[in-house]
Amino acid sequence: MHTIHRIKCGTDNCYIVENGKDAILVDTTSAPGYEMVLSECSKYNMKLVVLTHVHFDHAENAAKIADHFGIPVAVHKADLELFDSFDKQPLKSYGLVGRVVLGLSLKVLRETKVEKPSNLIYVSDGDSLSDYGIDAKILELPGHTNGSIGVDVGGTDLLVGDALDNWISPATGHLYSDLDAIKKTAEKIKSLGERTLHYGHGKATKNHFKILK
Repeated sequence: MHTIHRIKCGTDNCYIVENGKDAILVDTTSAPGYEMVLSECSKYNMKLVVLTHVHFDHAENAAKIADHFGIPVAVHKADLELFDSFDKQPLKSYGLVGRVVLGLSLKVLRETKVEKPSNLIYVSDGDSLSDYGIDAKILELPGHTNGSIGVDVGGTDLLVGDALDNWISPATGHLYSDLDAIKKTAEKIKSLGERTLHYGHGKATKNHFKILK
C-alpha cells in the first residue's frame, strides 16, 4: 500500500511516495523550497530521489537532499547534458499559457545551474523501484526534455513531471524541446487508462486531459 504526498512550493510540486516507513522523493523543487522539502522527507526512511527531468524547478535541491540522507539520485541519461547547460535542450511553447510560462521562466532557466549529484544512478523505461521499498516503475516520457521520465506507482498513480501540466486545466505539457515526442508521450499516458495524474505544476486529476494534436 502506498501513499503520495504533494509538497507544494510556490507553483512547483514535488512528491513523497511512501509505504508507511520507506519512501522516495520524486523531484525536489527549487532552492527556496529546500527546508520545506527536507522537513517533510525527514519523517520517513528515505531511499531514493527520482528526477523527472533536470530543470532547476525540479532538480535544484537534488544534490543537497541526496547528500543529507546518503541516498542516490535516479535520472535518465538523456538529461545528463542539462547539468551542464539548459541550452543543450532549449524549450519552445504552444498556446497563450505556454508563452506566458516560458516568458517568465526562460531567464532563470538559463541562469540557474543545477548541481550534479555525486551519487547518480541511471534509469530507463520499465525499471522497477521495488529495491527502494516502493511498488513503482519508471516510464520514459520524452518531449519536455529528451530524458523526461514519470513514475507509475502501483498501477494507480502516475507522477508525470512536466510531460503534462495543469496550470489552468490538464493538458499536454505547454513547454517542449521536441514537439512530436511530447505529443506521443501524451498519447502514451492516455493509453494507460485509469490513473491519478500528479503534475509538476498544478493539482492532481484523473487521466483526462487535453491532448495537443
